[in-house]
Amino acid sequence: MTENNDTGGSQEPKVTGGTPGDEDRTPKRVIGTPPPAEDRHLLAPEDGPAAAAAASDEELDEQSARKAERVVAAFFVLAFLASVAFIVYFIGFSGRHGGMHGLSRSREVNYALGTAMTVAFMALAVGVTIWIRRLMTSHPLVQKRGVIASPPEDRKVFTEEFLAGAEDSGITKRPLLRRTLLLAVAPLGLAPVLLLRDLGPLPEKRLRHTFWGDAVRTAQRSGKKGARLVVDGTGVPLKASDFNSPGGIITVIPEGVEKAQEPLNQIAKAAVLLVNIPPDKLKPVKGRENWHVNGIVAYSKVCTHVGCPAALYEQTTHHILCPCHQSTFDATNGAKVIFGPAARSLPQLPIAVDNEGYLVATADFPEPIGPSFWERG
Repeated sequence: MTENNDTGGSQEPKVTGGTPGDEDRTPKRVIGTPPPAEDRHLLAPEDGPAAAAAASDEELDEQSARKAERVVAAFFVLAFLASVAFIVYFIGFSGRHGGMHGLSRSREVNYALGTAMTVAFMALAVGVTIWIRRLMTSHPLVQKRGVIASPPEDRKVFTEEFLAGAEDSGITKRPLLRRTLLLAVAPLGLAPVLLLRDLGPLPEKRLRHTFWGDAVRTAQRSGKKGARLVVDGTGVPLKASDFNSPGGIITVIPEGVEKAQEPLNQIAKAAVLLVNIPPDKLKPVKGRENWHVNGIVAYSKVCTHVGCPAALYEQTTHHILCPCHQSTFDATNGAKVIFGPAARSLPQLPIAVDNEGYLVATADFPEPIGPSFWERG
């Protein structure tokens, strides 16, 4: 009689005899666990009904194919219209006011151009996807690896397969798809070329002058000595008596510039660094002896290297520093370059004092401000 002590309902196989290494001690797979790795397949088996169905070409339903063809053509036309909208906006609208986009409209330009180009590429991608999924038959493709150099036989086979693929895609027998596809991609090929327009249009004389010239002429026509210097950010006119501390520095702009067309562009070009230098330290450039007011001099704030704001000033050495590439200018000697990659001095603005004691500009900068450009000469 055999004693059975298994009272817990265990499913483990029992040892009834033999050694501990017998096969009947191997645990059996519990229900719900995955099968062994050798019983699992990552790919479908190479035989069977599924493989046979994949191996045979599918016949397209011509009515459904016609419907899909019209859908694809619609997406291609949408891509064409979006590409044309990109080009039209870039040329006709974002280039208003002489072709310069302007800082104040950069967000509008980016949104409009980005949306148009996104729609163009998305419509083209959706159209091609539907074309492949709905209008091309599916059959297994086997690619054999060979040597890199293609012998004449392979080239012949490639030509045959290419022509067969073209025939299978329907591009030869479906002229509507072919024509709308060409219509969709044609503007996309032209758009990058038009982006070269950002290298122009030619600035002509717009970079040679700043708003100071217009402000001075307007002031002098009304009987004033010149255009007043106002503090950037507050718009308050500045008196010489209010800026009498040696070593002082402040940014000023022409009065009324906020009413100009494209005011941000005009302010960026007309920004001036006003520096108070002890008169005994100042060494005026020849011909500019009367361009300062008791040591107060005005220089363009736009660095002549790449146009960064040269806004750092060292009182002990009277050096103006551009923080971008460390170009250094001597404020006591016509803002000449003493260090760094800048090739020219900062342009100096001629200033004086009007009858009420306010600092005024008596003329525009005598030379173009900022970095060199092709037409500068």
